[in-house]
Amino acid sequence: MNSTSPLRHIGLLIFLSFLGLGSSAHGESSQPNIIFLMADDLGWADLGCFGSKYYQTPHLDRLAKEGMRFTSAYSNGPNCAPTRACLMSGLYSPRHGVYTVNTGARGKEKDRKLIPVENKQVLDPKFFTLAEALHKAGYDTAHFGKWHLGQAPKAGPDQQGFNLNVAGNKAGHPRSYFSPYRNSNLKDGPKGEYLTDRLTDEALKFLSKKREQPFFLYFPFYTVHTPIQGKKEIIKKYKDKPAINGQGNATYAAMIESMDENVGRLLKKVNELGIQDNTLIIFTSDNGGLGGYDGLGTRNVTSNRPLRGGKGMLYEGGIRVSTILRWPGKILAGTTCDVPIISLDFYPTLITAAGHPKINKQLDGKDLSPLFKNPKNPTQGKGADLFWHFPGYLQANTKKGTWRTTPAGAVRSGVYKLIEFFEHGRLELYDLSSDIGETQNLIKKKPDLARKLHQRLKAWRQSVEAPMPKPKP
Repeated sequence: MNSTSPLRHIGLLIFLSFLGLGSSAHGESSQPNIIFLMADDLGWADLGCFGSKYYQTPHLDRLAKEGMRFTSAYSNGPNCAPTRACLMSGLYSPRHGVYTVNTGARGKEKDRKLIPVENKQVLDPKFFTLAEALHKAGYDTAHFGKWHLGQAPKAGPDQQGFNLNVAGNKAGHPRSYFSPYRNSNLKDGPKGEYLTDRLTDEALKFLSKKREQPFFLYFPFYTVHTPIQGKKEIIKKYKDKPAINGQGNATYAAMIESMDENVGRLLKKVNELGIQDNTLIIFTSDNGGLGGYDGLGTRNVTSNRPLRGGKGMLYEGGIRVSTILRWPGKILAGTTCDVPIISLDFYPTLITAAGHPKINKQLDGKDLSPLFKNPKNPTQGKGADLFWHFPGYLQANTKKGTWRTTPAGAVRSGVYKLIEFFEHGRLELYDLSSDIGETQNLIKKKPDLARKLHQRLKAWRQSVEAPMPKPKP
C-alpha cells in the first residue's frame, strides 16, 4: 500500500479499532485467520444440513449449527474454472475471459448454431488475486488441492499470491484418488493412500506451524469431481441403503463422507490450537452437482432435487451451491440467510475482515459482512442483481443434438430469475420464491417484468464488455 503521513496512520488505526479490525489491547493482531473450503461439483442438496437424507455429513452439519447457512448462494459459473477465476479475481467472467473448461466449442460442430466466444484457460497473472491481497495485508497464504487456473512457472498458485502450494496446477480433476496420484505438485504417498486424507494431512501441518501472522488456508477439494472413487470400507456402509430422493450412489456417498470427516479433522485442529474464536471458516462449492439430466439419458451421479438441472446448466441445479460461514462472535450461530450471494462476493468480504477493504478497489462483488449480524439485511440494495454469462456450448454426451447448455446468460433480481438462450433469443422467467424447481415459465404472464430484466442483463453485458457468440457465416 502507498505510504501515509503519521497523522493519517493514527487516524486509520482509530478507525480500524472502532470496527474491531485494528490492533488488540494485548498487541496481537485481531485480523482473523481464514479457512476457505471449496468442494468440487457438490450438489446443493448433498449435505444433511441442506436436506440430504442419504449422505452423512455430521461435521458440516455441526459447522452449519455453529454458523450461518446461505440458502441462496451461487457459483459464478455452472462448471469448475469460471467460478475459481471469479473467486480469485473478484471479477465477473467477461473481465478475465474464463467462461468454461477447455473450450466453448464442445459437441459436434454441425450441431452448434453459433460460433462460441474464445475461452481462456489461465487466469492472467495481471489480476490482483484474493491471495495476493491477503498476502499484502500480512497473511501467510497456503493452497491445498485443485487450482485449475494455470500452473508454474507463470500462473500457478505460487505465482498468484500463495506462499505454499500443495497439489495445485492446471488439472481439472485427479487421475486417481488413490496413490500413486501422478500429480507433479504432490509427492506420492503409500500405495492406496486416499487423496482427500493426504491433502488434509498437509493442511494440518500448515495449521500447526508457529507463526506471528494470521493465515489464509485455501483448501479447494478435488472431491467430489470424477473419477468417482471412494474408500471401500465407507462404500460398504451405503451399499444396502435405499436411495432417497434420487440420491443413492454408494461410492459418491463415500467420497462425501470422506470429505466431511476431513472437515472434522480441520475443525478439531482449530479447536486444539485455541484459535476457533478468531478463525473465519467458509465452506462452499464451485458449481452444482453432476446430475439433473433426466430425459437426456445422461448418468446422474447425484440428485439436485428440488432444483432443476445440474452441473453445466444455468438452471438452479447448476449454479446454486450449499454455503456455510462460521466466525464465533461475529456471525450469528444457527442462522439461515436467504439473501442471494455469489462467489465473487467473498473477495471484498475477506479483505474487509482482514482490515483492508480498499486494498483492491476494482471488484465486482459486495461485502457480505452486514449479513453476519442481520441475515435478512439486503446488503446489496439496488445492486443485488446477480449475473451469469456463458457464451459457449457444453455437450450432454447423449443422443445426437442434445446439450447441457447452449450459449446463454442469466440474471437473478430479487426472487426472479431470467435466462436468455442466445441461439434463438428464447427467454425464461421464474419466481424462485414459489418455484425453486423452475417449472413454470412466467414469460407470458409477466412480459413487462421479463423485458425489464432482459434490459438489465443486456446493460450489464455492455458494462463489462461481454463478448457474444456470433452467427455462422
